[in-house]
Amino acid sequence: MTNQNVVISDAKSGLTMAIAVAMSESNIYSAAMSKPLVAANGYFSRKKLIKKLETNGGGARINAFIDSMRASSPTSRASETEDQKSWIIHHPSALSVFEDIMNASKGKEIVVFLDYDGTLSPIVEDPELAFMTNEMRAAVRDVAKFFPTAIVSGRCRAKVYNFVKLSELYYAGSHGMDIQGPTKGHKKQRKGNQSVFCQPAREFLPMIDEVHKILLEKIKFIPGAKVENNKFCLSVHFRCVDEKIWSELWEQVREVIKDYPKLRLSQGRKVLEIRPAIKWDKGNALEFLLESLGYDKSNNVLPVYIGDDRTDEDAFKVLRKRGQGLGILVSKIPKETNASYSLQEPSEVMYFLKRLVEWKKSS
Repeated sequence: MTNQNVVISDAKSGLTMAIAVAMSESNIYSAAMSKPLVAANGYFSRKKLIKKLETNGGGARINAFIDSMRASSPTSRASETEDQKSWIIHHPSALSVFEDIMNASKGKEIVVFLDYDGTLSPIVEDPELAFMTNEMRAAVRDVAKFFPTAIVSGRCRAKVYNFVKLSELYYAGSHGMDIQGPTKGHKKQRKGNQSVFCQPAREFLPMIDEVHKILLEKIKFIPGAKVENNKFCLSVHFRCVDEKIWSELWEQVREVIKDYPKLRLSQGRKVLEIRPAIKWDKGNALEFLLESLGYDKSNNVLPVYIGDDRTDEDAFKVLRKRGQGLGILVSKIPKETNASYSLQEPSEVMYFLKRLVEWKKSS
């Protein structure tokens, strides 16, 4: 049993809300499936993968990987079981405890971080059609009027900006490897600089382009597979691929990546992610943006991070390590997570954002 605590202090009233989350490392998943080849953050364990490849036959190693793909890409809501009820108790709805959260955050500067796909927009079969609603856009725009707000996405920065179309936001594309500040709105920016800008993986651009071209040729005969170039990383979507040929897709991707040891493979919701093997992820992007805003050493900041994917776990971990902030997982089913709260779908995210604005106006 692992005990995880989130403590939010109210500097003005002395109010402290401690939420102790006791999570069993195996209570949700051990009975349902074998331990996957991917860690909670979605990265493939090279040692585990190599061991599987060396000790198992072809069928066994493929089956193990396919199990991991299924585990990371649930397609329907789990039945109302005791496990699900227990998970909800430990990860309560951010809407149901909204007043408690806000009462405990008084006196703190709120900074909002939002994933895009599955958080601001629904998950769709064609990633090019993942449009957010005008109502959601209005909710995000209103939030940005009161709080520094960032979109942190696996998409390339230009693409996610074209979806959101709000110039007053911070954008962290390519899983945080391409960050740029707003062109209007909030004036808090990195000390000594006129604007916020960060591209820690710039040297990998030629390699990413090269692998992109190879992958396009490799998987063009796999029906439904799609390779998306997100500038500093690549996404191989298999949402529209028949599960019977997932193994073929994986073999083709693995065959390419094995020749590029400076790239690493991770897994999200019906997507394989290929990115530079550097210590930089959505958690690093969160820390960079807090520093850029002058909050890196502040006790009076409350980061709120909302996301639905494995890659968002890196940000949730940073919040736990800092001992401040709110991690909110968007999910209808129980998932292993470092987030403290939950919302079920983008419509609930929108309602949460609207309530946040209403709370700020009334306070």
